[in-house]
Amino acid sequence: MTNVIIHGCNGKMGQTILELLKEEEEIKVAAGVDAFDEGKNPFPVFSDIRTCDVSADVVIDFSVAPAVDGLLQYCVREHIPCVLCTTGLSSEQLKKVEEASKETAILKSANMSLGINMLMKLLKDATAILAPAGFDIEIVEKHHKLKVDAPSGTALALGDSVSEVLGGEYEYVYDRSGRRKQRPKKEIGFSAVRGGTIVGDHDVIFAGADEVITFSHRAYSKAVFAKGAIQAAKFLKGRPAGLYDMSDVIGC
Repeated sequence: MTNVIIHGCNGKMGQTILELLKEEEEIKVAAGVDAFDEGKNPFPVFSDIRTCDVSADVVIDFSVAPAVDGLLQYCVREHIPCVLCTTGLSSEQLKKVEEASKETAILKSANMSLGINMLMKLLKDATAILAPAGFDIEIVEKHHKLKVDAPSGTALALGDSVSEVLGGEYEYVYDRSGRRKQRPKKEIGFSAVRGGTIVGDHDVIFAGADEVITFSHRAYSKAVFAKGAIQAAKFLKGRPAGLYDMSDVIGC
């Protein structure tokens, strides 16, 4: 049995995880953490994880960036592994994640879905063939109107998969509105769309002379991310300190 703490238990993703866990026999929710709680959950809920006094095997985090610093402090102090799913972290926070991973197991992923992580692997193969052939690379992502960070963490992760193959020589470009010149060869363009209730759409476009190849992923519900987080929690229990990602979970 894996006992978990849901960090951000009353948010949309936290509630999605709790619904899925009702069908799970291998995982039990030991506690939740959320700044806002109405006492409706059948487990104790703390406003700050640093005040949590319930033991657990793993923390699953779907919260907000400002709450991550306290989360990392808690996980290091208690030596509890953490599935870190919150996006939009600052460069300083990312350094803190690396430091924390030296003390406890941290699994960080911009996107928890199996499909996205398989797509990252496919992109590396495509980039090795298409980039040297002169194909331009663009990434377009679409999310609901409430999402505050842009481009999405998933879009950046897809870009990083491409950039890794290219030796980091390509520049990331987020805005061309003030530029009046031809597109340079060595750049990866990012475009962000925000509207409605779009769960998450990502297109990676390889545009060549007279042909275009597009890799697409569509998420139709938040359940795909919750399922991945649950699998990651099972994987992370008992793991030694280190920084893991979903490729470790799915064995890519």
